[in-house]
Amino acid sequence: MSDIVKDFNDYRTKMNDKILGDGNNKIIKRIFNLDTNAYAEGALDVKTKELLGLVASTVLRCDDCIKYHLETSYNQGLTKAEINEALGIAMLVGGTIVIPHLRKAYEFWEALEAQG
Repeated sequence: MSDIVKDFNDYRTKMNDKILGDGNNKIIKRIFNLDTNAYAEGALDVKTKELLGLVASTVLRCDDCIKYHLETSYNQGLTKAEINEALGIAMLVGGTIVIPHLRKAYEFWEALEAQG
């Protein structure tokens, strides 16, 4: 069985390096930078921002984004109960079309827990 966490991170790193290394596209580089800085500590703590990102990503049905926010949330010490509550809000806001993405989110969270 493949390691979905490692596979995701390896692919994300490889492709981000290609995207950011391709020419002088200031727009793409600025958006990447803005994304990084938006999730930094501020009036809201990082955990809260990650939960907001997770909910928005789930409602928008972006599986890569969901995985990213799940892993960052896990690394920030968020609990499964906190994640489940946030995903419940995402389901409420996003509707039943979110269900397939919840399946993938639960699978990825389980993989994060399994790797310790």
